[in-house]
Amino acid sequence: MTDTNMQAFVLPSAQADFALQAATLPRPAPAAGEIRLRVAAAALNPVDAKLCVGGHPAWRWPHVPGVDAAGVVDAVGEGVDAAWLGRRVIAHTALARPGTFAQWVVTPAHAVSTVPDEIDLVTAASLPCAALTAWQALSRRLHLQSGQSILIEAAAGGVGGFAVQMAKALGARVIATASAHNADYVASLGADAVIDYRSEDVAARVRALTEGAGVDAVLDGIGGEAAHRDLQLMKFGGQFASLLGLPDTAGIDLFARAPGIHVIALGGAWISGDLNAQRDLARMGDEVLAMLQQGRIAPLPIEVIPPDAAQLTAALHRQLAGRVRGKLVLALGGQH
Repeated sequence: MTDTNMQAFVLPSAQADFALQAATLPRPAPAAGEIRLRVAAAALNPVDAKLCVGGHPAWRWPHVPGVDAAGVVDAVGEGVDAAWLGRRVIAHTALARPGTFAQWVVTPAHAVSTVPDEIDLVTAASLPCAALTAWQALSRRLHLQSGQSILIEAAAGGVGGFAVQMAKALGARVIATASAHNADYVASLGADAVIDYRSEDVAARVRALTEGAGVDAVLDGIGGEAAHRDLQLMKFGGQFASLLGLPDTAGIDLFARAPGIHVIALGGAWISGDLNAQRDLARMGDEVLAMLQQGRIAPLPIEVIPPDAAQLTAALHRQLAGRVRGKLVLALGGQH
């Protein structure tokens, strides 16, 4: 008899002291337009940890968390070309649906990207949420150009680490913020200047580094007072991309600065139901994988988490506390 079940890690309920549990669940079947992945690896992201605490209105308990996966297509739904079968792909999935911390997951075929043979699936799994968010900000919203300058906040994290490398690949000058502990690491990613946000006056340092002109663009992953400050560190007509919603503009003369303000919401492609935005997840994935294959960017440091509920739970709590350099990736034992 063919086994129709799978192993997964489930969240019994959302709470501050959440703990995932191992579970046996039915293996999902792809609906029309979908593919099914045998998951080799799944990245851990801040959004996963936050939702383990706060939950999601669409979730039914117990829920399988996780939005990123790399694996091999082993089944296709109606209307999907059978040529997908056997392909190694990455996916950034809809957070409202059962997630990627499982041996199998289904997702629409139009939103996945094919992984080149030279890239292993653990490395590939580290990309979707972090790298696509960074690339969406730089290429789709900020339209960063060679010779421009950008301030990247929280540069030691997943999004920040990829953004530093991508901005340099585009020919930009990168000013980054990080703790003293992470300064050398961020510099190794290519940042031209690293500001210790705990001990230095960020505004004064940015003005000094730009000879008072300010930067062309900001990628903000902090929000709050830092975002309000950074809006005032841009040139006239500067472009500001926020990972945390609209910044506070109180007291800022927007007509004197004319900033472009962009909200980065990778998952908005699924929330909105916008098919072009979903297809752009695949396009961006292709572009990021090509950059990695060509050596224009490098993988971030990866810590592999074994398929153990206690260790996965501990890793998510570390992610929630912001004590992660690079990426955490759950290994699920599929083909690499």
